[in-house]
Amino acid sequence: MSSVALALDFGGTKVEAALVSSDGVVIPGTRFRRPSGGASDSATLQSAVLDVVREAHDALAPEHELIGVGIGSAGPITLAEGLVSPLNVPAWRDFPLRDLVQEELPGVPVTLQMDGICITLAEHWVGAAQGYDNVMGMIVSTGVGGGLVLGGRTVAGPTGNAGHIGHIEAGGFDDACPCGGRGCLEAVASGPRTVAWARTQGFTGATGEELAAAHRAGDPVAIAAIDRAGRAIGQVVASATSLVDLEIVAIGGGFSHSSPRLFEAAREAVAERREFGFVTKVKIVPSGLSHDGPLIGAGALVHRADRVGG
Repeated sequence: MSSVALALDFGGTKVEAALVSSDGVVIPGTRFRRPSGGASDSATLQSAVLDVVREAHDALAPEHELIGVGIGSAGPITLAEGLVSPLNVPAWRDFPLRDLVQEELPGVPVTLQMDGICITLAEHWVGAAQGYDNVMGMIVSTGVGGGLVLGGRTVAGPTGNAGHIGHIEAGGFDDACPCGGRGCLEAVASGPRTVAWARTQGFTGATGEELAAAHRAGDPVAIAAIDRAGRAIGQVVASATSLVDLEIVAIGGGFSHSSPRLFEAAREAVAERREFGFVTKVKIVPSGLSHDGPLIGAGALVHRADRVGG
């Protein structure tokens, strides 16, 4: 028998479930997805979650032993009670996601963490941050999420929301954020908000993919938009490194693939802290896990429970 985890990733665009092996691989043929857009009502979201959980569970082979379920959810969350309130999913405020899954799979241990923590745990385990014990993982996509591994263990904080890098304010930016802040990294550098800024400058496209294509074609507005987002990312990474002495930041998510320039601009912003070698040492690298990171990270809550902080 081989030990497997059922991994569930819930975000503002989609919910996915899959089986993850004990060596950090999403098992082929076990991955299932449903939309979870912000306009969905609670009943639709619950059905989507249960559908993918059931499909992944039904994909268990005779040689598989299901040892637990790991859930990564967009935040904020309330860890002790297993509640989720994803900012971009208004139908769910203090929704008992952990209990919903637990009731579907009685007798199977279920662990919930913020998705940023899962992503960071995955990068530390089998991704771009292997060999480092002071890590931030980030997703730059519909929103901007993050999580921390410090001293080789995840850091969740008392509510489960430590590492919420998308809602650290970037100096010099004043973009309004749905959380109530201004200049939050998510409000500046997420895919949709970067496109929205570009449109105020004359860009006529509507998606991150169109903005990336325009950037490749040399469009000056697209170039300015990617530079703006990258600079904000770098400023916030530098601030986070000043606070907790990070060694490496691994960034994934759909919008992170828009252009290598996003990473270059981020590194340039960090390099401005030239009197602080402990800040400028931080490496900013692409995720080593492509689109599998969130699911591998949710699976790691089960397979790498020894690395999950209390």
